[in-house]
Amino acid sequence: MLLSDAAMSYEADKRIEGFSAQTLKAYRLQAKLLMDYFGNINISKITTMVCQH
Repeated sequence: MLLSDAAMSYEADKRIEGFSAQTLKAYRLQAKLLMDYFGNINISKITTMVCQH
């Protein structure tokens, strides 16, 4: 599943749950920033591995 598809599904789920318009707007912004950084990649490529500098 692409990151954009996951973000849209997540937002739709939260809208059904009754989250406020402002919260949904914040989620859209965070999803956009994530996609700006990683691109619209398959979510299976995202891990929690932390790189130390």
